[in-house]
Amino acid sequence: MATKKTTVLSLPEEELVYPGNRACAGCGLSIVYRIGLKALGRETILVVPPSCLTVLQGLYPIASTQLPCLNVTFASTAAAATGVLAALRAGKKNIQVAAWAGDGGTSDIGIQALSGACERGEDFIFICYDNEAYMNTGIQRSGTTPQHVLTTTTPVSGKHQSKKDVPAIIAAHGIDYVATASAAYPLDFYDKVCKAKTISGPKYIHVHTPCPAGWGFSARYTVKMGRLAVETGLFDLYEREMGEFRLTGASQKLLGKKRRPVTDYFEGQARFRGLSSQQARQIQEDVDRKWSAYEKADQDAC
Repeated sequence: MATKKTTVLSLPEEELVYPGNRACAGCGLSIVYRIGLKALGRETILVVPPSCLTVLQGLYPIASTQLPCLNVTFASTAAAATGVLAALRAGKKNIQVAAWAGDGGTSDIGIQALSGACERGEDFIFICYDNEAYMNTGIQRSGTTPQHVLTTTTPVSGKHQSKKDVPAIIAAHGIDYVATASAAYPLDFYDKVCKAKTISGPKYIHVHTPCPAGWGFSARYTVKMGRLAVETGLFDLYEREMGEFRLTGASQKLLGKKRRPVTDYFEGQARFRGLSSQQARQIQEDVDRKWSAYEKADQDAC
């Protein structure tokens, strides 16, 4: 379904996040949250588990957001959102519900509640901001931490396991809208949240969210790191709408083009300091193979 793309000039001017908050300098979540709330609008109730977002928002009686927010336990985000929906239906209120969790509260601790809500067809938007570790509690590895990355709970050789593909797991539930986005491409994220609002049932958006403190780069390079993840083909921007897959935005423009080498992304982050040249070559081969499949599918569709 083609839609008009948002530009900087057409982005709503109203801010639903106050200028002061407790986020770290250069926090990618600050970008994602500000833009995401513009897309969701005032008629929204947020459901948030323990995460960097609870720090950014602040706890009662302090808040940086102007929207009502229910802070819940780590494992219960999607279940609590289901309860909010039930209460709104009982009160005959037409208000959007958005669950907003980190990668730990989505891919690991909260995945059972999210899977159940998707299976039941609950009508809410679930947004996962993926900074690829449990940043709020000390940079521990999560299911979405990439392979070979160093965290405070990985061996000196880095994480042994591959990054968990959460969007694919959620798509396997057969829901009508799954998308990926990046803090470095906020207008693409804005449009995907707006589209999700028009679709009934569960919607899932997975947002790649650079973290200067956890990844080991200067706070001024947050957008640069997010863009490098996309420009190298390591993180793909796409939509899976009504079962139809398509690359979007900057990723779609890479089809048939030369991508930057993955080492451009790795070299700027301390968390990859244990990565060997052989491991980097293997990752490059995996990315090239993935993109060859994308390009073949694109040619077949023409």
